[in-house]
Amino acid sequence: MSLQQNARKSLEGRSLPDEPRISSGKSSSELEEIKDKDLETAAPTPDPAPTDLTTFPEGGLQGWMTVAGCFLTLFCTSGTMQSFGVYENYYTLNSLSNFSPASISWIGSLQAFLLFGGGIFSGQLFDRGYFRWLMWGGSVLYVFSSFMLSLAKPQHYYQNFLAQGVGMGIGMGMVFLPSLSICSHYFRRRRAFAMGIVLSGGSLGAAISPILLNHLFPKIGFAWAVRAQSFMFLGLLGISNLIMKPRLPARVGRKSGNSSAGAMDMGIKGMLKDLPYMVCTVGSFFVFWGLFVPCTHFTPDYFSHLIKFRLTSFLFSVFACFLDFYLQLFCSKHDLPPNIVTYGITILNITGVLGRTLPNYFADHFGAFNVTIITSLATGSLVFVLLASKSVPATVVFAILYGFTSGGFASLIGPVAATFAKNINEVGTRMGFLSFFVSFALLTGSPISGALLHSPEYFWVRRWCSARWCSCLGRF
Repeated sequence: MSLQQNARKSLEGRSLPDEPRISSGKSSSELEEIKDKDLETAAPTPDPAPTDLTTFPEGGLQGWMTVAGCFLTLFCTSGTMQSFGVYENYYTLNSLSNFSPASISWIGSLQAFLLFGGGIFSGQLFDRGYFRWLMWGGSVLYVFSSFMLSLAKPQHYYQNFLAQGVGMGIGMGMVFLPSLSICSHYFRRRRAFAMGIVLSGGSLGAAISPILLNHLFPKIGFAWAVRAQSFMFLGLLGISNLIMKPRLPARVGRKSGNSSAGAMDMGIKGMLKDLPYMVCTVGSFFVFWGLFVPCTHFTPDYFSHLIKFRLTSFLFSVFACFLDFYLQLFCSKHDLPPNIVTYGITILNITGVLGRTLPNYFADHFGAFNVTIITSLATGSLVFVLLASKSVPATVVFAILYGFTSGGFASLIGPVAATFAKNINEVGTRMGFLSFFVSFALLTGSPISGALLHSPEYFWVRRWCSARWCSCLGRF
């Protein structure tokens, strides 16, 4: 029996007080028509169609404008962090010459640690709808700290540490994760490709920043060179914040009912019980522990053994140059041509731009996990090719290939973490937790590897390469 017939019986079984007042001039057909209208009003209406919040535009004008804004954000923040070797060289030879290179490197290490480690907080705040607050607040703090860095006095280590390490690091941590997570609002099928474009902004920034600073330092001095860069940050971050816009509503809170949002919002404790996700997180820790190990602890005694590593060390700057702080300093102390330092980093970071976009494009078609396994195995296997390099051209080719594969692996971590999200409101939290976990690997990998590389007769190179390849296998 139809729904309308049930409603008709219900109405016929009860008295209608307004019926006796109907004009007697109405015909029976007109009265029947009026009753049918009442029945249609009384009949329950079907559930409304799902809104466009559950669908993804896969781009659109606003979607690609948001990607462009995130690209500019990482160009200013991650790009500067990846080119810290320029600052390391200047500090060691000039403004902080009274301090050891190892002490100076902690400025960049802390900056990078806060960039990744801050994701555990910014990711959750992003899921709760604080995207605008994070982006504007982080941008203002980052630009302000950059201007404060230009006021740092020579041999005042704490001023550089607070401005560049703490201030700029916290600002980076506030904007990095939201800049990646916002892609999930507009993309699902092409999410990895969109995130790859955003991350390539860091590589492009790391390619341009060394050229800019190396040309400005001797001409206008450190203070005005940093101010010029800060004004550039001010303009680009202002534009990026104006064109970015979140599309989905904020997560209000965890619900105990049967709603999908409440049932699927697990939180940090729930993620710790998600075995596949935790296996992926731990595997990522070990991969990143060795992925960007720099050949930083160079001494003249090892120069004959390490000369073939001088360009190879550039490639580690493709994603985490903060660990490669001694590179430009090493080249300067051994009188290598300055163009090799400046343009070598640029070439390898341009390769990183391709490495962060092309693998992500294929990840959308063949699966993020499948492409990640390929890039991690290729990255680990290429390390052994390094031992067979006998000439500078061969080393350059190796560096370009390694930069491409390692950049591809690094850019796929975000999409892989997003695949574990059971709800769109979990993307930021899951990516933030993995980023926080990995940050400790990035913080400790360089000192540990540096100790191994100082072993007599370069004994630990093959052990390090073997460990590096095994860590890539951990990605499975």
